[in-house]
Amino acid sequence: MLPTPTFYSRRHFLRDCTYGLGKVAAASLLTDSLAQAAGIDPLQARGPHYAPKAKRVIHLFMAGAPSQLETFDPKPMLTKYEGRPIPPEVIGGQRYAFIRPDAAALGPRFKFAQHGQSGAWISEIMPHIAKVADDLCIVRSVKTDQFNHAPAQLFFQTGFGQPGRPCIGSWALYGLGSDTQNLPAFVVMSTGSGLSGGTALMSSGFLPTIYNGVRFRNSGDPILNVSSPAGIDARAQRDTLDLVSALNQKRLGVVGDPEIATRIASYEMAFRMQTSAPELTDLSSESKETLEMYGCDPAKPDFARACLLARRMIERGVRFVNIYHEGWDAHSNVEGNVTKNCKETDQASAALIKDLKQRGLFDDTLVVWGGEFGRTPMVETNPALGRALGRDHHPQAFTIWMAGGGVKGGQTIGATDELGFNVIEDPVHVHDVQATMLHLMGFDHERLTFHTQGRDYRLTDVHGHVVKKILA
Repeated sequence: MLPTPTFYSRRHFLRDCTYGLGKVAAASLLTDSLAQAAGIDPLQARGPHYAPKAKRVIHLFMAGAPSQLETFDPKPMLTKYEGRPIPPEVIGGQRYAFIRPDAAALGPRFKFAQHGQSGAWISEIMPHIAKVADDLCIVRSVKTDQFNHAPAQLFFQTGFGQPGRPCIGSWALYGLGSDTQNLPAFVVMSTGSGLSGGTALMSSGFLPTIYNGVRFRNSGDPILNVSSPAGIDARAQRDTLDLVSALNQKRLGVVGDPEIATRIASYEMAFRMQTSAPELTDLSSESKETLEMYGCDPAKPDFARACLLARRMIERGVRFVNIYHEGWDAHSNVEGNVTKNCKETDQASAALIKDLKQRGLFDDTLVVWGGEFGRTPMVETNPALGRALGRDHHPQAFTIWMAGGGVKGGQTIGATDELGFNVIEDPVHVHDVQATMLHLMGFDHERLTFHTQGRDYRLTDVHGHVVKKILA
């Protein structure tokens, strides 16, 4: 005899369905938190999709956008065109924020020469980088979708032009875990005049906040409040931390909020950093020769000191280091702008490569240099704003370089037209740069995903291809 069928009203269906969905949602929320409570560290080192060539990354981000025409992409034809508009068929209807499309061409402000066995063309304003030319893979054909600073910086770091997505450092940490218990695995430093993209550039976005970048300050304590207040010794602080941790663990078991697990880990890291951070930033153990190679005054919070600290960080297990050097926005006096910024960054950038090589760290450390877009071949002059002999934003073509960590050095990839306006050979989109960086770290960029808001997200969204010419 068949059982009597049970009929449900819509109210009963929604009630029971809601209970079921609630249990599923709760299980999802509790997974990371209970794993943390059970002693499974979300930052523990883990293997990527395949053997990585780069175990760590140092990204030298030249915020504000360096002029490729004064650094790595010589265009003699611009000198011939100087004072005359670039042909309309080259411009192709492109509009700009601060100049007219028929603005006159501006020739390169510096002389170029070939360097190293590779014959790389490098401007005279970068004499130190010229000496490591054969270690560089120069990519002259990068392009982006964004033409204002904040969206373009966000786009390069997160793959999206608006805040809210995880940056590449957070993706790396999410995928690889941490190799140190005493320092943050993802560190950010800034040596210029600020960041257009703000803290979203180092944010974990929708990833757990334990994967956020940690900002190191240029002076005083590397991180605010890392020093104990007067009258608080290590024993008292340890007892206090243990009590707070016990209370947080109890609350974690009740509500399962993953941010409580993050807070517990952050407190423990902060306690350990009271010893590790001062040791890291104390450069007294560095030799005179090393300091001179970088051009570093230990008391001066500049780009050279940041590069030296980056090398010390990766020696201590830091996985990803971002150094932002803001100030390359040359709307006026591009010659003076590039001169100033190269004086501040050229020597230390080259020294970082030399130092990594002599310490046996170069082959598995990826170094990336570049900004968020390029500068126009046309001049920007605006008496009302006090601007003359500058260059506007140019998303169609710019130059970056990569070195170490599985990169094939001693080559130049891509080319722009004779006026430096459009890419004509081997175009490389920003998403391709991101895909290649992840590939060098051992990840298939299409498989490194995080499920949220009903779908899987990734750094490159639905775009990006690995640039195989970059690979060694």
